[in-house]
Amino acid sequence: VQLQASGGGLVQAGGSLRLSCAASGRPFSRYTVGWFRQAPGKEREFVAAIDRSGSTYYTDSVRGRFTISRDNVANTVYLQMDSLKPEDTAVYYCAADLLIRISTLTTGYGYWGQGTLVTVSS
Repeated sequence: VQLQASGGGLVQAGGSLRLSCAASGRPFSRYTVGWFRQAPGKEREFVAAIDRSGSTYYTDSVRGRFTISRDNVANTVYLQMDSLKPEDTAVYYCAADLLIRISTLTTGYGYWGQGTLVTVSS
């Protein structure tokens, strides 16, 4: 499966952005999809994921502010990011794989998009 992440940009603190992860190549509905982010000088970290049943999981720092969802007809997973903070600034990546349960590890996903930059100004 090929993944294309988009929707990043520059936003002020407190603002919102919606990221999209569009998939092609295989039936997307069977895949668990995760969002990860990597800030300058830091390791890539888990943000949120959604499995094929629609169950979701978030890292503590974004829970209540970010919402992950999927549209299997459109072969797209979204990450709605509200109440953004400067510490959310990073390159955001979407990843996918056929998983029994959600993984928070980068090694849990075999397919990756190219990343989209989110910059939150204070």
